Amino acid sequence: MATIEAHAPAHAHAGPARPTGIRDWLSTVDHKKIGLLYGVTALFFFLVGGIEALLIRIQLAKPENAFINPDLYNQIFTMHGTTMVFLVGMPIAVAMFNYFVPLQIGARDVAFPRLNALSYWIFLFGAIFMNMSFLFGAAPNGGWFGYANLSSTQYSPGLNMDFWGLGLQILGVASIMGGVNFITTIINMRAPGMRMMRVPLFSWMALVTSFLMITALPVLAVALFLMTFDRFWGTRFFDVAAGGDPVIWQHLFWMFGHPEVYILILPAFGIVSEIIPTNSRKPLFGYAVMVYSGVLIGIIGWGVWAHHMFATGMGPIADAFFTISTMIIAIPTGVKIFNWVATMWGGKIRFNTAMLYAVGMVATFTIGGISGVMHATSPHNLQQTDTYFVVAHFHYVLVGGLILAIFGSFYHWFPKITGRMMDERLGKANFWIYFIGFNLTFMPMHWIGLLGMPRRIFTYGSDLNLAGLNQLATAGAFIQAIGVILLVVNIVKSAKRGVKAGPNPWGAATLEWATESPPREYNFAKIPTVHSREPLWVEAEQIERDARGEPEPMHMPPNSYWPLFTAVGVTLTCVLFMAPSWWEPLIGLAWTFIGVVNWAYEPT
Repeated sequence: MATIEAHAPAHAHAGPARPTGIRDWLSTVDHKKIGLLYGVTALFFFLVGGIEALLIRIQLAKPENAFINPDLYNQIFTMHGTTMVFLVGMPIAVAMFNYFVPLQIGARDVAFPRLNALSYWIFLFGAIFMNMSFLFGAAPNGGWFGYANLSSTQYSPGLNMDFWGLGLQILGVASIMGGVNFITTIINMRAPGMRMMRVPLFSWMALVTSFLMITALPVLAVALFLMTFDRFWGTRFFDVAAGGDPVIWQHLFWMFGHPEVYILILPAFGIVSEIIPTNSRKPLFGYAVMVYSGVLIGIIGWGVWAHHMFATGMGPIADAFFTISTMIIAIPTGVKIFNWVATMWGGKIRFNTAMLYAVGMVATFTIGGISGVMHATSPHNLQQTDTYFVVAHFHYVLVGGLILAIFGSFYHWFPKITGRMMDERLGKANFWIYFIGFNLTFMPMHWIGLLGMPRRIFTYGSDLNLAGLNQLATAGAFIQAIGVILLVVNIVKSAKRGVKAGPNPWGAATLEWATESPPREYNFAKIPTVHSREPLWVEAEQIERDARGEPEPMHMPPNSYWPLFTAVGVTLTCVLFMAPSWWEPLIGLAWTFIGVVNWAYEPT
């Protein structure tokens, strides 16, 4: 655990000198640097997933196209979904949690800094392992949902689904570690006076998301273990002929999969709840209701998984139950939308790029939410399932919800991270191009689906008369790509030559804006005491003096290579399960054991 004991001057940092350069990044346990590592890695995989999406859209731009062969198409669309959910959506939220949660709650670091570093390295190696499958011509090809029996050795005999199953197990370990760390940090390390009902909304949503991660991902782990046993050791959990049932996979997968939607979207709710009050220059309307609705979404999200399975024929009672529970979750979600609009109402709104993204997120997420209510009704669901209408729905929720919020957060928090402002003119061009491209891509898919085009297909016949709408969607995808390129250009350009930012360029209210930009390693010279939900709007002078004054005596954890060493062992253990001999995974276990023992005895 990060120690904040008073035994050495902050600027002295007792102990061996810290490494510099690449050695510092390989051994860092600083939550801000780990947040940056997560962020850069997730942004890289966002570009990879985006290229995969463009290949899919090129293939579907015209009927009976032969741009990609069917097998490669299956691999690309499986990896696009897997990449965007597990290598972009989750880690980019974790990047934000890492960088800003300790700053927002007045802590010097997360509760377990080395566990935090271990979590990042395991995530990185798991992501590399999964994408290495392309080098072997064996990328996962059974869909990001991995349905039984498509994932069985009978229908997927190569290494493809082995890469998928083992890769997700590795990534799941990293996410659970991160969840435990953030829960412990937020509950135990808040600044004096920061009661739970004074915690910023972003950190509240990080807490709810973390509980979802540590409860939902073990369910996926169980499903993956069953699949792995079937593929490696000949068990037949999902084989009807042997007494198994493929629907068990669907229950387990969607028991993870629907909470996963909220793991992805709750951080976006938290981000928008920071951007809108700051740029409306008034407190968030109905703060307490926003907190309770976020918690309710996290709880009710566990009771709606089977609306993904209406087409399996669960029967009228199950259909009715999951229809009602899915509709109920629209209530706390609608409350949030109402409160964001009410926050803007009467405010002195500043339409900077971050605010444009936040407003765009509210609009597109609302559209996705409305089509979600349509899916909640089983008769509608049966008509729409497995069509492109569903693709339109979840992209409006996850891209319109999560990605727009994440892009907005780049503009909002970039000055805090780098000490420089992003270029607003380039930013607004980036927003409008991306926003237009997004709607041009996914809005036509509603009609494509309603007119009968199935999803997950390699090509389609010209008799469907859907070439025009598909070409519109493909053009939109390329416009989105231009928007993303502008964003990357803006980040690189502004990091080098952006106008210097002060500690609080937006006049925001939460504690991270009291520190210097970028913050020092120990965050706060003295941990501030807070007396309100908007400390920088109510008691700025004292808070800023504590944050940026003469450092008090403290101790910060030293760098360590053992998290990196141990992460190699954990990944190696999973990878060697693909080796022909039973004993080879023991090499990875031995490596992990050496790492853990040395970690345990290393001075902190």
